Amino acid sequence: MQDKGKYYITTAIAYASGKPHIGNTYEIVLADAIARYKRKDGYDVWFQTGTDEHGQKIEEKAKAAGKSPKEFVDGTAAEIRRIWDLMNTSYDYFIRTTDDYHEKQVQKMFKRFYDQGDIYKGSYEGMYCTPCESFWTQGQLVDGKCPDCGREVKPAKEEAYFFKMSKYADRLIEHINTHPEFIQPVARKNEMMNNFLLPGLQDLCVSRTSFKWGIPVDFDPDHVVYVWLDALSNYITGIGYDTDGNSTEQYKKNWPADLHLIGKDIIRFHTIYWPIFLMALGEPLPKQVFGHPWLLQGDGKMSKSKGNVLYADDLVDFFGVDAVRYFVLHEMPFDNDGQISWDLLVERINSDLANTLGNLVKRTVSMSNKYFDGVLEDKGTSEAIDDDLKAVVTGAYAKVEEKMETLRVADSLTEIFNVFKRCNKYIDETEPWVLAKDEDKKDRLATVMYNLATGILMGASLLQPFMPETAEKIAAELNCKLLDFDELGSFGGVSNGTKVTAEPEILFARLDIKEITEKADALYESRKQAEDKTDAPAAAAGGTAVGDDVKDIHVELKEQITYDDFAKCQFVVGEIVKCEEVPKSKKLLCSQVKIGDTTKQILSGIKAWYSPEQMVGKKVMVLLNLKPAKMAGLDSEGMLLCAEDSEGNVVLMAPESDVESGSEIG
Repeated sequence: MQDKGKYYITTAIAYASGKPHIGNTYEIVLADAIARYKRKDGYDVWFQTGTDEHGQKIEEKAKAAGKSPKEFVDGTAAEIRRIWDLMNTSYDYFIRTTDDYHEKQVQKMFKRFYDQGDIYKGSYEGMYCTPCESFWTQGQLVDGKCPDCGREVKPAKEEAYFFKMSKYADRLIEHINTHPEFIQPVARKNEMMNNFLLPGLQDLCVSRTSFKWGIPVDFDPDHVVYVWLDALSNYITGIGYDTDGNSTEQYKKNWPADLHLIGKDIIRFHTIYWPIFLMALGEPLPKQVFGHPWLLQGDGKMSKSKGNVLYADDLVDFFGVDAVRYFVLHEMPFDNDGQISWDLLVERINSDLANTLGNLVKRTVSMSNKYFDGVLEDKGTSEAIDDDLKAVVTGAYAKVEEKMETLRVADSLTEIFNVFKRCNKYIDETEPWVLAKDEDKKDRLATVMYNLATGILMGASLLQPFMPETAEKIAAELNCKLLDFDELGSFGGVSNGTKVTAEPEILFARLDIKEITEKADALYESRKQAEDKTDAPAAAAGGTAVGDDVKDIHVELKEQITYDDFAKCQFVVGEIVKCEEVPKSKKLLCSQVKIGDTTKQILSGIKAWYSPEQMVGKKVMVLLNLKPAKMAGLDSEGMLLCAEDSEGNVVLMAPESDVESGSEIG
């Protein structure tokens, strides 16, 4: 394989506040597939991940758990690493922001920025979102809440150091304009330019005094370094960057990063703050930042309070590592959120893995044993139908390479499975069982079986980065070695005389959705009972780490009303028949709600929790006679009733059983 040079890929480091759910885990699997592909494609890959372990939220959680912050993050970081290892991810380095080297370098960076005049001391008064570790002005809030996560914010005032963002803003705008590949997908680039950079950057708070769990500012010990300056720096400290100019050879080799792979919710920090920090250090910017979409629960947000959280280790127990890897990689579109549910998992595993792939391998190995005692041999009896099979198989690598160059991983998997589908079609076209009945067709049958085995081997070789264990199993079934990518341009790889395994393994068994659902229900029930026993109420996980314990919500009583006041409100059941995102709004969805014989247009700030596709068909509770209001240029003719937990996560209120739209609530 040709040496294509270095390739440095990172994930966002996971916040060490609890056990990651499958939506969090998706990112490491995606990064691993890219890293494995690049290695096999001839790149010298360095793949880094890790944990973000400082901040007020962790300090509070450690206190609630009766532990020191370091004891707390030691446990959560170990759990995160266990999940990453379980998913067979091939990272080269796992950094923790509590590592001594990282902490010392962050202190040096802070001092350098201060000495350069990039950082100055002041005070901050504004609204603070603890889960996001972000300060906001009143004007930046959306409906009085955090514009990033939609949660409650609290007034905060404290002495702090600030970074002069505006000093570098013009340079960053120019860089983005001259490097169109820098922020991907393009929609993320437009969002950063139009919502943050072009309106003008505010100076960024980079230290805190209201808590202690952070890296101390060594020349002003009342302050700790704010989490984003601390966390973002891991991408260079992890490969040996030294602020004093004594960086390692590894740093000189690997920086700038080729790809920062992150969730779309933290794109601002990676495409505005991080590049500006690097500019201030005089270091090159990363080549590309890709803000991937979210993996959402098919029937709503993953939530501990609902008891529907999907964890990677539970899914692996049900389906196996590679089946889970395949699902999350295949079901995530390039720039739209993906869906996961038990039904979807079973459907995809049965159709793609059990039928298309598993059955193909088993049939091929079984027929080779039945007709030729397992021996594969090309007898040279080629026909026109073989040429089409070979063209599909040998043309697959170029198609996959094109998709992977633009990080379209789901599309790459589709191209690979087109190879297996073509092999299945080849079986139907050649009908080996018919050829076996005619002694004169024995050589033709041998060639057919050889072609099938070769097509499967070449497809498995392409599949290896995405489903490494499965690819190795297929190669073992055929008693062959997986091929390098530069061997996939010509049809071959199976030597004449190769003997397949005598007992083919069932790679993926067909699943019964009823059995899986019953097992899932039992799992949720056992989890709920365990939580009840430990008296640990749980919060929904809309963007925070699942597994976080919280106290009961304190309910603040409002001014009492009379029955006559209540009677003025008209509450009804509505059915959402159409729903769309509102242009230029981060939060609003526009729903057409059927209420009896009329339809009302209602705008709701719930885009962080529901996609338009999830909304359609839902029966919801509606406040009908609310005075119409103009929102984002559109009329809203009512209100959808929602419940909000202590973390700010929102769920729609719905009738317990199916009732017709227009039914009165009271």
